[in-house]
Amino acid sequence: MTDPVAGGSPTQMRETFSAFYLREFPRLVALTAAVGGNRAIAEDLAQEAMLRAHRHWDRIAAYDKPGAWARRVAINLATSALRRRTAEARRAVRLGHASGTIPPPDPGDHEVWAAVRALPARQRAAIALHYLEDRPVKEIAAILECTESTAKAHLHKGRAALVAALADERGRP
Repeated sequence: MTDPVAGGSPTQMRETFSAFYLREFPRLVALTAAVGGNRAIAEDLAQEAMLRAHRHWDRIAAYDKPGAWARRVAINLATSALRRRTAEARRAVRLGHASGTIPPPDPGDHEVWAAVRALPARQRAAIALHYLEDRPVKEIAAILECTESTAKAHLHKGRAALVAALADERGRP
């Protein structure tokens, strides 16, 4: 499952890309679905993140946490895809086409994840990493390439916005 690091001693072992892929791909799909709102697209985005990891595996495998690198790439891809789909929907409405260009979100916790997708990108990513993947603040900060205090702020602001949005949706003050 691992191979010795080139030029290193046999005690230094490095994970193979296959093992990395098998462990991380399902997690990336869940993360990108939470951030981007569509499971089918999430699978494509996770696959793209893995393809990029594979292209640079010699370098990425040497990282302390190659999964963090893949998550950062997947979050960026999901954010870009959501932005593109939203822009396409706006153009379709402006041009008078049917507004069905954005596929419906996955079932299950629809209300909550719809509210999460309405958050700014960094808050959305922090919430998904924390609640979907049970990541501690330190890892969220590493994945988002920010300080721990900034990651905490993203979580705090995201939670506050979710409370307000979900309370408004349910007609509560």
